Amino acid sequence: MHAVPRPSATILTAALLSLCALPLAAQTSQPEALQAVRAAVDSEMQASHTDKSIWAYQDHDIVPEKDATYTTIETRHGTLRRMIALGGQSLPPDAAQAETERIDHYLQDPSAQAKARKNGAHDDAQAAELLTMLPQAFIWTTVSQTPDLLTLSFRPNPSFDPPNLEARIMGMMAGQVLIARDGNRIRTLKGQLTQNVLIGFGLVKMDRGGTFDIERRQVGGGHWQITETHVHIGGHALLFKNIGQHEDEVKTNWKPSTDNTLEDAAHTLGVQP
Repeated sequence: MHAVPRPSATILTAALLSLCALPLAAQTSQPEALQAVRAAVDSEMQASHTDKSIWAYQDHDIVPEKDATYTTIETRHGTLRRMIALGGQSLPPDAAQAETERIDHYLQDPSAQAKARKNGAHDDAQAAELLTMLPQAFIWTTVSQTPDLLTLSFRPNPSFDPPNLEARIMGMMAGQVLIARDGNRIRTLKGQLTQNVLIGFGLVKMDRGGTFDIERRQVGGGHWQITETHVHIGGHALLFKNIGQHEDEVKTNWKPSTDNTLEDAAHTLGVQP
């Protein structure tokens, strides 16, 4: 994975899973709502290119097969994380030793590190592509406004012509976005899939009603990060990978990372490279 956090990337990946169905009404966006989402997209794209901050934080990640807590450290050359608890309990000595060995093996495996970087670059490019589609993929409406926040609703735009599978799935979403007026940054993205997705005689299947909630906050120095991710989607993609997700992830204790290399991060995590 890239060391530099990609808030926009992560948001767009989540947007493939999206939001709560709204009644069919006007077939065009409200001009002020469309302008607001375009400004937010521009701000997120700009931040993805200019924000080179790196962070250390605690990551509590719950999936069906595991409830684990990690210490995560980003560096200029990649990201390391070490499991520190399982099921709410500190790791026993044998599990802690297995984590040490796993990290040490990764440090000695340039191909694994190269694969992580390649995957991260692919995710970045795909996320940027999807992000730029948001204004035209949905019909946007203003829900409410305060001095600090603008709440917009979105639903599928029947005129949207998706260029690929990811965009096609994205276009089946509906829900709400909260935009922080200070900096035009996306603060909350939540909702549900509006219909069943069935592609290729069941090779790709996603279930209507699946929900997600992405929360982003400033973690220091005006930098925005995803602090909570709650995804509950049923489905599958035969021949590829599981699409259905049930995951609750909360990231806390944010602080700037002082580690420049993976070896530095390993040392901080108690591993002697």
